[in-house]
Amino acid sequence: MTTSSKASQDRRVTRAQRAEKNGHASAIVWFTGLSGAGKSTLAHAVEEKLHRDGRQCVVLDGDNFRQGLCADLDFSIQSRTENIRRAGEVAKLFAEAGCIVLAAFISPFRTDRDRVRALAQPIDFIEVYCNRALENCEQRDTKGLYAQARSGAIASFTGISSPYEAPLAPQLVLDTAVRSIDDCVSDILTLLSRSPHSAPSPFDKEPSR
Repeated sequence: MTTSSKASQDRRVTRAQRAEKNGHASAIVWFTGLSGAGKSTLAHAVEEKLHRDGRQCVVLDGDNFRQGLCADLDFSIQSRTENIRRAGEVAKLFAEAGCIVLAAFISPFRTDRDRVRALAQPIDFIEVYCNRALENCEQRDTKGLYAQARSGAIASFTGISSPYEAPLAPQLVLDTAVRSIDDCVSDILTLLSRSPHSAPSPFDKEPSR
């Protein structure tokens, strides 16, 4: 008979206690969309606003994950799934530590995003779909990735040679080709302020002056 060495460690400081000290609950805001849809731009803009208002927050960015924690993964379906699994686990750890997590990942597959949502429970998980049309993302192409994908230099590129499965019921849909950054940030902050699953909400704390 074998015994498992895997055992969880009970927490001495709970998420509720951290929320009470911070003056706001934690949450995970998950930005999904094609490359170039504005996920990271919005995540960092929201982070700046939350930080100025005294909230505990952090951005988790897919590009940075690929350079560090997930540097060993390629872009196969299996590796993409593992990439999002790791991102979800990290997001949960930060949220359990009291942070409002702003996670910006293409995360092309619904099952992977749904798995992260389930993992996060009972932490509030807010899915934000950056719905920018493929042709607009290609025109933007600040990193030159679409051009490389079209030329065949990059294989399995989401939207070109690998599928993207749009969310079926996201909490927020933003047309980032039409809406300004400020307008999008305002919608995200409003959604956070109405967070129904945790009390106090991320905006119960008086903002810093």
